[in-house]
Amino acid sequence: MRLALCQIDTTVGDFAGNAARIVEGLARAEDAGADLAVFPELAICGYPPRDLLERPSFVREAARSLATLTRRSRRTALLVGTFVKNRSRVGKPFHNVAALLDGGKLRALAKKTLLPTYDVFDEGRWFEPGGGCAVVPFRGERLGLPVCEDLWNDKDFWRARRLYRDDPGETLVKRGATLVVTISASPFSEGKPNLRRRMLARYARDGRVPVASLNLVGGNDELVFDGGSMVLDGRGRIAARAALFEEDFLVVDVFRDGRTPARIVRVSGAEARDLPDDASGDPNESLRRALVLGIRDYAGKCGFRSAVLGLSGGIDSALVAALAVEALGAGNVTGLAMPSPYSSEGSVADARSLAANLGIRFDVLSIGPLFEDARRTLAPLFGGLEEDVTEENVQSRLRGMLLMAVSNKKGPLVLTTGNKSELAVGYCTLYGDMCGGLAPISDLPKMRVYALARHLNARAGRALIPEASLTKAPSAELRPGQTDQDSLPPYPLLDAILENLVERNLSLAAAARRSGAPLALVRRIAMLVDRAEYKRNQAAPGLKVSEKAFGSGRRIPIAQRTPL
Repeated sequence: MRLALCQIDTTVGDFAGNAARIVEGLARAEDAGADLAVFPELAICGYPPRDLLERPSFVREAARSLATLTRRSRRTALLVGTFVKNRSRVGKPFHNVAALLDGGKLRALAKKTLLPTYDVFDEGRWFEPGGGCAVVPFRGERLGLPVCEDLWNDKDFWRARRLYRDDPGETLVKRGATLVVTISASPFSEGKPNLRRRMLARYARDGRVPVASLNLVGGNDELVFDGGSMVLDGRGRIAARAALFEEDFLVVDVFRDGRTPARIVRVSGAEARDLPDDASGDPNESLRRALVLGIRDYAGKCGFRSAVLGLSGGIDSALVAALAVEALGAGNVTGLAMPSPYSSEGSVADARSLAANLGIRFDVLSIGPLFEDARRTLAPLFGGLEEDVTEENVQSRLRGMLLMAVSNKKGPLVLTTGNKSELAVGYCTLYGDMCGGLAPISDLPKMRVYALARHLNARAGRALIPEASLTKAPSAELRPGQTDQDSLPPYPLLDAILENLVERNLSLAAAARRSGAPLALVRRIAMLVDRAEYKRNQAAPGLKVSEKAFGSGRRIPIAQRTPL
């Protein structure tokens, strides 16, 4: 049997565009003589649809697209992700399904059994679980058709703790599946591609069954999907795989001779040895590709062709600018330097040097006169009060105002430049440096920002990001002689504390031991993290690249008094 794995980039709600991509992939599969063309989870409507499922028009369009694709499945069958109504009077309104379309008919609906409701997932909000994965006779094989999470509960792989009692993957093998074809929308986080590969390999090896895994690629809001679709033989070895972080098309033949294990032969697409394994190489390369894809898709799917950002001469804005250039092109990125009376000459010079290195437009808009006007305007209310953080925040908000004005007038997307360390402890200003439509590096701790910036320079073979931006002391430059370490511990220590508090969710004592920090300091940082929750709830969406990012996957109340 010949399989065509169509790794495509879908947009939520773009039924016409998604259908066109599916039809294009189907046509390629037909030309390749494939028996079955495979597409990602919820490919018809895009993933994740979230509360769009509550709109009747959304439901109608999904059904209409499925019917159109069913009629199109004459020469080559399709396995495509969509949702269908739950016909029972009990349970959630829909099922998340893999639809097998063959000969112009709907051959089977394989309902997703395990519905994730952790981290960024909330599928139990809309979907009713199926009663067990389907095994469908097809072209001499018995196809096992799990959907994404259905294979993420292998008792032999997840020995520490499993999230579900049922193991649909094991059930498929017991029911006699000879080939498992799984469709998924598994988002990227650091280490995830390698984890996914090891998990699938263990399942294939233990079940002695070949596995074809088709994963979504592309960015949708905060989520980035890495693709990395693959086919493994019954010994758990990768026979063929698709590219990471880009659309791809992969064709394989599955040969079976009596009772011997199936042989898998790649027909087209990249072989495993032809593709860089980002998971086993430099993790910064995976990070770069994920962030570039996330920026490109967020801008494009939201209707933006260009971007603008403030360039301070610091490392954060320099990294965001460099990533934006890769995503959108140098001609579509503008950098604004907005010096205040406290900005050093080196900051503007470093920003100008960066812009020249990247080939982007660079403008200087001094906020000095605006700042003086603001102080004069506020003087009657502030009479007798010494200057403090209020005046610092005024400067940041003036910069936000200018960036938003450029966006309103000319239409570019404003990119914020704050990192995860700053966002965690609230070292950022609402309606100031937090102004914008996307926060590309909000899931990168400060030390990862430095590491990724150096990686970009090494990759370019030159100092794309000026060395001065990499070596000078970080500073907001909102008062004379200010540095970040006036208010915060050194970033290596702060990042270690935050990793233990936010990502590992450890107790204060355990976080102090693991990070080598005084307990009193860890307590203070934990208080800052909690106090800044209201800011993060108003922040621009950020691209998730870690296991625990700020955003929809971390739901902490703003008004709370949880003991530390």
